Amino acid sequence: MIRLGILFPALLCAFLAHAQRHLEVGVQGGVTHYYGDLGNIDGPVQWNSARPGMTITFRDFLNNKKRYVTRSLTTEARISWFRIGYDETAALRHVETTDLKNYRRGLSFRNDLIGASGHLVLNAYREPFTPLFQQRFFMYFHIGLGVYHGRPKADLFNGDVDLANRYYFWEDGTVLDAPRQTQGANVIGRDGKYETDLYSWQTEGGAGAGENSGGPRFSPWHVAIPLGAGVRVMATRQLSIGIEYCYLMFLTDMLDDVSDRYATYDEIDAAYSTTGEQGLARYISDPTGWGTNGEIGIVTSQRGNPALLDSFSFFSLEVSYKFKRSPARRSYMSL
Repeated sequence: MIRLGILFPALLCAFLAHAQRHLEVGVQGGVTHYYGDLGNIDGPVQWNSARPGMTITFRDFLNNKKRYVTRSLTTEARISWFRIGYDETAALRHVETTDLKNYRRGLSFRNDLIGASGHLVLNAYREPFTPLFQQRFFMYFHIGLGVYHGRPKADLFNGDVDLANRYYFWEDGTVLDAPRQTQGANVIGRDGKYETDLYSWQTEGGAGAGENSGGPRFSPWHVAIPLGAGVRVMATRQLSIGIEYCYLMFLTDMLDDVSDRYATYDEIDAAYSTTGEQGLARYISDPTGWGTNGEIGIVTSQRGNPALLDSFSFFSLEVSYKFKRSPARRSYMSL
């Protein structure tokens, strides 16, 4: 499936290169911000959710008969890698650990999304009949559809996935190697390795919970609608530099593996046959032990909000270069 996701934009770009006189390739690097069920900041933006991202854009403009003037409406295809994540146990500057909104719930994840998207682009030129290299800069807007592959993971063990290697989260914000109030416990911190595939464990209740299916409950393929706007500056006839803000709305609430309610202990015990797996599942679902008592209740059940779909933004800087085809080649597509 990953190969198909890469092959699609490659074939699309080959078609566009054949159909147009210009093919522009841009490389973007920037920062993502995640919007979902996890967070410790009272506000629309979780500023401590910043993670890196990168895209490669294949963009070709639809030319008119005079050839030197670029059309306002065009298309582009992108291959993207986005890293999103959040850790509710991570410290915030000037905020006491006990004051973090969701520290006691203590959920965390990291998701590396790789995918492809196609966009319809509107270039807002200042002078419609003036060549771009003479206008120097212009704004643009785009909307599209994308498919991305990603599995949320978490750093829950100091080494292999084994209860002997689990972390213990204490009230003062430290991570130790023994349960709370244990004398002689050692501060170990976290090793930064995201070894736990959250889709492989029954972290939530609801449909399918308690069934020993032997496989992931959720698909790693996710559909999104990218919406973006930016400004591009033409440094030369071929080279341009731009900044862009893109908001990706997903049709799923499981990018972070948090959506509905905690799995009850009965559901976990029914899904796993050994006490070792049952203990692991309880810990992975509720890392701090403060989130749930294992039963359905008003206070102890809710883990996320299924009505709130996941999304993230991508603020980036792009450098692009326009490759010209033979001027004798006619365009097969124009608006």
